[in-house]
Amino acid sequence: MNVQEISSNPVKNILRFSVPSIIAMVLTSVITVTDGFFIGNYISADGLAAVNLGLPIVYLFLAAGLMVSVGGSALAGIAMGSGDAKRGCNVFNQTMLVTVVASVLVGAVSFVFFEPMLRFLRAEGNVFVFARDYFFIMLFEYPVMILNTSFGMFIRSDGRPDSYMKINILNVALNILLDYVFVRLGLGIRGIAFASLLSAVVAFVLNLLYFVRFSSMYKFGKFTLIMEDLRNMLLNGSSEFIGEMSGCISMFCFNFVIMKYFGVDGVTAFTVVGYTVYVFSMIAIGFGQGICPLVSFVFGSGERALAVKIRKITNVLLFGTGFVFALVLFLGAGGYASIFVREQNVRDMISFGIRLFCGTFLIGGYNVIGSMYFTSCGKAFPSALISSLRGLVLLLAATFTFPVWWGLTGLWLISPVVEALSACVTLYFCLGERRTVRG
Repeated sequence: MNVQEISSNPVKNILRFSVPSIIAMVLTSVITVTDGFFIGNYISADGLAAVNLGLPIVYLFLAAGLMVSVGGSALAGIAMGSGDAKRGCNVFNQTMLVTVVASVLVGAVSFVFFEPMLRFLRAEGNVFVFARDYFFIMLFEYPVMILNTSFGMFIRSDGRPDSYMKINILNVALNILLDYVFVRLGLGIRGIAFASLLSAVVAFVLNLLYFVRFSSMYKFGKFTLIMEDLRNMLLNGSSEFIGEMSGCISMFCFNFVIMKYFGVDGVTAFTVVGYTVYVFSMIAIGFGQGICPLVSFVFGSGERALAVKIRKITNVLLFGTGFVFALVLFLGAGGYASIFVREQNVRDMISFGIRLFCGTFLIGGYNVIGSMYFTSCGKAFPSALISSLRGLVLLLAATFTFPVWWGLTGLWLISPVVEALSACVTLYFCLGERRTVRG
């Protein structure tokens, strides 16, 4: 990468880095949606509810792993942009070690308190059995998933987003194939989990091979544990930690409220509607992860105006994507619902919910890009504030009030309203950044 090349054609470079990242992230979401398809059609709606009730466990792993890997990749990118390749490589090795330690520790704690954790998440009866069978296996998959995500951030920073995309394509194809094979063999929800674990291990081996043989910027080797870099890594990645922990808390509260007012059918409907938001979030994160190395590099080179320009162009591209996404889902809500469930009452809940959720696709991407932009610039406070508002403070306030005030309609309005309010805060910080650049 060089600043002149990025400046001469920013759209081309944004797409060059973002499209492979988007494809990789969407393929990751395809795994989740495909799992939901097989669980909903070949196992039961209770299986879908079980997977959703256990999602806070996923967020625990993501909180620890992404705090380290996102913060570390941003620091490494800034170092490379300033011409300090030795420090950038040192940060890479330090980041990967700390990511391994964090993932293993969270996995060990989750393993020890596994069944009490499921009880706390309100998994009961048949739903508990499904959750236990699924997540016991996934406890081994999640650390591998975090390491793969961390590898992917550095592969993109290395200027080879296409390589990570190809690895993800293989991962998804293998996962879908194994889902089908294991379900047909009668392994049930355990087979779905085994498919995820085996495909993640294959992807891990390929990611590892990339850094052993092909990486031009980042190499495994001896490194110095620099406490200042560790502190900055954790501080800079704090917004991701807050965001994921907020997701953990919010998902628990969401499930608590839905179970209280709408029962297992409500959780199932929310799970299926959530797939649409999840896929769009992966597109937004793909754009964000795509521009992160660009922003870090040009920011480290002192080209702050170019960093702002990259953010603005990305917002325009993502808004257009969100508009198309919202239009297609609004018109095809009924058909979408029929893919996952057979019960008509649940289908009706899903169709109704999707149409109210559509506002999320127009606004949510702006907040994602804003938060990741500030992380890429090493500015932890605005990034953390945006993440905590949209993922915890405003979300919890809406979760415990909207369903009480407006019933099922209130449930589906939570996300678009929270994103709209959070966007006001994101806009405030972005305007402040623009004034600083001009000054």
